[in-house]
Amino acid sequence: MMVKKSVIHREELSFRLLRTALFLLPPVTAFYLMQFLYGAWPWQTAPGAALANVICVGALYFLMCGLTGRPAVCCVLLHILCGLWGTANYFVALYRGSPVLPWDLTALGTAAAVSGSYSYRPTWQMAVGLALIAGLIWLLRGCAWAGRSGLRTRAVCLLAGALCLVPVVQTERLGAFGVKTDVWDQVGAYRTGGALAVFLRNTEFMQVEEPEDMSPQRLGQILNQVVPEEPAAVGAERPNIVAIMNESWADFEEFGNLSLSESVTDTFRTLDNGVWGHAYTSVFGAGTSASEFEFLTGNSMAFLPSGSIPYQQYILDDAPSMASLLREAGYRTLAFHPGERTSWQRDRAYPRLGFDQFKCGEDMDVPQSMEHGYVSDRSDFEQIIWEFEHKAEGEPLFLFNVTIQNHGSYTVEDYPTRVQLTDAPGKYPMAEQYLTLANETDRAFQQLIDYFSRQEEPTILLMFGDHQPSVEQGFLDLAYGVTQEQMTMEQYMGKYYVPFVIWANYPLPGTGPETTSLNFLGQYLLRYAGIAGTPYGDFLWQLQEELPALTFVGYTDAAGRAYSHLETNDFTARIEDYQRLQYNNLFGGQDRLAAFFDPESGGATGG
Repeated sequence: MMVKKSVIHREELSFRLLRTALFLLPPVTAFYLMQFLYGAWPWQTAPGAALANVICVGALYFLMCGLTGRPAVCCVLLHILCGLWGTANYFVALYRGSPVLPWDLTALGTAAAVSGSYSYRPTWQMAVGLALIAGLIWLLRGCAWAGRSGLRTRAVCLLAGALCLVPVVQTERLGAFGVKTDVWDQVGAYRTGGALAVFLRNTEFMQVEEPEDMSPQRLGQILNQVVPEEPAAVGAERPNIVAIMNESWADFEEFGNLSLSESVTDTFRTLDNGVWGHAYTSVFGAGTSASEFEFLTGNSMAFLPSGSIPYQQYILDDAPSMASLLREAGYRTLAFHPGERTSWQRDRAYPRLGFDQFKCGEDMDVPQSMEHGYVSDRSDFEQIIWEFEHKAEGEPLFLFNVTIQNHGSYTVEDYPTRVQLTDAPGKYPMAEQYLTLANETDRAFQQLIDYFSRQEEPTILLMFGDHQPSVEQGFLDLAYGVTQEQMTMEQYMGKYYVPFVIWANYPLPGTGPETTSLNFLGQYLLRYAGIAGTPYGDFLWQLQEELPALTFVGYTDAAGRAYSHLETNDFTARIEDYQRLQYNNLFGGQDRLAAFFDPESGGATGG
């Protein structure tokens, strides 16, 4: 009898231990599974940060257990959800250079529109993770200790879940565990701080903080320092203006480290009456709408949260831009993108920025030819020509075009590669596919130039890249001549370096900048078109004379030296003034200085 009681006691003890393990271990194992599928090893996450992530995962698990009373089902579901989160972050980081950020949740439609062009090849970690989840399901099936919980246990779970929710809701508390964001290296931050906890900490930046000293007196002092700029004297009055932001257009040849079977930048480097150089962007591998925002408005992503999407977060009402300025000057304003109408919510943002009309891929009036699954630049540029041939005679046209041909990924297996690295052909297939596409862009742009060269109506063209492409890291290291870990600040900014070219069928005044940034580039276009800007544009023109480039990543001075926004120097006060003006422009409300920013108040006129 005593032996039987002892056996029963051991069975009860074993049951309780297994039951306790089922409630305590899943948040731990699910977190490490998430990190494993993301590509991080357990020892890369500090113990404090790991605990913070376990608590956040535990909030979900305990609440599910309390609500359903089925810990086994919740355990499996938790591991699946964490596995999916780790996998999603792996692929997003792979193709755009940064993991999932809070603002991405507002752009799910855009992501879905282009997701089909990417290749999702599972890693060996994903295969192992799938096997582990299958093993977990097998282990928990039919076990008595994994059965339904009683009301008392469920109440305890709900209480535990509520306690674990505290750092999820009050994310600043995660800092006590050592969880920090790194706007310069979100991929690394997710690896060392945990893909869930760092994501939650990033939500703290969804609101833009008001700069110090936004008093009317301080803003007035800034305005008093702005000297009105006269537009350049050009031999054309209100010329047609075409601004082409070319998807992922980069100039890897500029770094001088590649040997290609043929150049992919012949056209813009050899144009007669062309001004070309390079501009710094604020994004790498993705984030096209951020580059649009900077170019069209003159505002900078430097003063907005990492990964934020201005079209969806900040352009919620009518906002001044190059389009509204030119519309006020008598231009018809047209935006054209041969992709999805709702991508980045352009269909909402463009009218607010002053565009009279927005055409997308389904609105094209010319036949569509495709390159690796996207509308080709050749067809894109033919639509531009169509618009000019069908516009009202004598009406100046501003056409802003965002291309799509060179969009990633570059993994179409049957796409013919015509440009290769001569010393390592076939080693970097994604890069060679991209270079082949860039070569097609170069040829198509030459045909566009040839067309407008024959036109009598004065027209000026600008083409620039929105960001560099996300291709093999080995190729990027080769192109830059240095690995990312060894980069100086100047070399790191090289990741955000894209070409631009300005051409007109009338003489251009003077020479253009060798280096600028997208928020300043629009001022050069207006100047070469003989169009007067707003006082805000005058401020930007004066600022770029001192700081030719200013982006989210950093800025450069007139001597070409690069600086991080983390350092304080003689330029800090000027940059802070820029931040104050931009904040007033975007978020000033009733205190917004409309006369400084808006074209109808600023007095834009043709030159």
